[in-house]
Amino acid sequence: MVKVAIVVLADTETREDMGRVANALEAVKEFKEAKDEVQLIFDGAGTKWIPKLSKQDNWLKVLFDSVKDTIAGACGFCSIAFDAREGVQACGIPLLGEYDGHPSFKKLLSRGYQVITF
Repeated sequence: MVKVAIVVLADTETREDMGRVANALEAVKEFKEAKDEVQLIFDGAGTKWIPKLSKQDNWLKVLFDSVKDTIAGACGFCSIAFDAREGVQACGIPLLGEYDGHPSFKKLLSRGYQVITF
């Protein structure tokens, strides 16, 4: 069994960014369907995606909802820095801050997770 953490760093500004988050969600879905251990983490500007993906009119909402149970959380520090904290919390996503207010990637690696960034 594979253990993988998919990290969304993409901003919400361009079509390229949308492509990156769509590819991240598809990757999570593939690992989930294979019954692998998968965690989805939103970090940096990627924290802004959570409220956007939760909107009814977002074409990625169905895909987002299908992998929502794999979301480990969003970076607490970055959600403030990118003005996304309120939206993240409104969606019920936990804020991560194990290392100086950020998710701990060392902790993930020590637990055998591979980290893939989008």
